[in-house]
Amino acid sequence: MMQTREAVRETCPSTTPDSGNLEEHFAKLEARLTQLKAEVRQAQQLASMGSAACSISHEFSNLLSPVLSYAQYALEADDNELQRKALQVTVKNVQVLVAMADRVLELAAAKETRQEFVALRQVVDDGAESLCRGFEKDGIKFRNDLDEPLGAWADRLHLQQVFFNLFLNARDAMAPSKCGVLKVTGQQQGERVIIKVKDTGPGIPEDIIGGVFDSFLTTKKSGRNGRDRCGGIGLALCRDLVTENGGGITVESTPGEGTTFTIDLPAEQPS
Repeated sequence: MMQTREAVRETCPSTTPDSGNLEEHFAKLEARLTQLKAEVRQAQQLASMGSAACSISHEFSNLLSPVLSYAQYALEADDNELQRKALQVTVKNVQVLVAMADRVLELAAAKETRQEFVALRQVVDDGAESLCRGFEKDGIKFRNDLDEPLGAWADRLHLQQVFFNLFLNARDAMAPSKCGVLKVTGQQQGERVIIKVKDTGPGIPEDIIGGVFDSFLTTKKSGRNGRDRCGGIGLALCRDLVTENGGGITVESTPGEGTTFTIDLPAEQPS
């Protein structure tokens, strides 16, 4: 005996969720995806800081060593002038250490995006200072040739992270030769700002330059301690951060001559 359509519905109810349940399900998936993206971003930031951990630790040690030495001498000697000098060195070096720690923590922190007009010359200097080690210590000449008024509409910390990663890669490339030049230039072209970060390092091999912004691709075989490390995260993060701020990033490199990264950003808030 044939069943009516209504009888079939009663016997075998549909398992397909209604539109309301689908919307709720997709909303949960979207929220989870947003959370996962934030977690990946945080991991990328921490990985970038980890790449610089060795040099940062070295600079911390350099600042703490005279503090410890003067403190020991001052305790052993009954000399008020020496004790005064020990306190002056302690205060001065600790202030530098606190500033360094603040910059590192700022870069490593997970914060909400806040786009605003950013003075590019200052954010470039902040990115360089976040390395916690002067370029001159590795024989590298650093030049920030950006004009004071030049700015872009972006998240300041995002740009600081981008320049930090680009500078870290450039320093690692040029440090072994104890020479080189790292120069930042820029200009406004209509509604866009073009910034170039150019180094005179060994360059990027032609067979991999097309994928330098892919995660985990790197030309660095090992860290400064000689151990293999996970590389390629910094440039992938740079690409993502620049893209999120309405810009783009490209690279040109000539083996044996150097590498230039070009960043394109909006000069003002998009309408």
